[in-house]
Amino acid sequence: MSDESVALVDGPWTHRTVSAGGTRFHVAEAGEGPLVLLLHGFPQFWWAWRHQIPALAAAGYRAVAVDLRGYGASDKTPRGYDLLTAASDAAGLVRALGEVDAVVVGHGIGGLAAWTMSACFPGAVRRLAVLSMPHPLRMREAMLEGRQGWAARHLLGHQVPMVPERRLVADDAEPVARMLRGWSGPGWPDAETERRCRDAFRIPMVAHCSLEYHRWLFRSRFRPDGYRYLRRMRRPCTVPTLYVHGALDPLVLPAAARGSERYVAAPYRWRLVPGAGHFPHQERPEQVNALLMEWLDNDGVDSDA
Repeated sequence: MSDESVALVDGPWTHRTVSAGGTRFHVAEAGEGPLVLLLHGFPQFWWAWRHQIPALAAAGYRAVAVDLRGYGASDKTPRGYDLLTAASDAAGLVRALGEVDAVVVGHGIGGLAAWTMSACFPGAVRRLAVLSMPHPLRMREAMLEGRQGWAARHLLGHQVPMVPERRLVADDAEPVARMLRGWSGPGWPDAETERRCRDAFRIPMVAHCSLEYHRWLFRSRFRPDGYRYLRRMRRPCTVPTLYVHGALDPLVLPAAARGSERYVAAPYRWRLVPGAGHFPHQERPEQVNALLMEWLDNDGVDSDA
């Protein structure tokens, strides 16, 4: 097994612990200026944003990448893995970092938390950027359309108690490496990324906590808390929104990603990244950084053909 020190990767950033809502979160931050809060996806940790942190800092922003609840060096609580709590965590972090609001950038499960934050804690979001994860209502529609449901079939396998987390860390967390390779475009991940993600998932409780998000996503569909969540998500996002998706994403199909603009009552920009799979910010960092910087300087509504 690993310990939490594997999440404290050296680089042009500072590590610290921030408390929000009674939970301790590990963050890596760099730069000064308007706050940009970076929320990672599965199966990763804050280090997924290593290319964006220095780029944002150099552009005059305060970039803060957080380990979500249950990941990396953040607290592994016994509960709190629903999207409303994840959004509340992020909103609490904005306040704990001394800001009223932030640009919120989320990928995968972090993207779902970002969408939720924009609907349930709109005062904490100044702008929104989401990678590889459509609006929760659009994702729900897509899951019922057949092809997307099959692409995300791993969610069903994660519902079994205990067994999936044991498999996730088996053989030096080789299944984590298989997911990274299987969900990305050709030639990724590099050896360092694979090693760091495997080590991060060998931290005690990370495998279990990360799968609890997936269990809530599936099981809440049949429970009152899930219906209440979907009702709340009908409130449109009212801040400028950038959506970035990999053209080769086999996990969240590009066809499923389109349509999120129906839930945004503000300037909306769609960008498809050629050659990238589910992790465009890591597979094509220079292109994604350019998209982020351009969008931060411009509110215009436009999209790719």
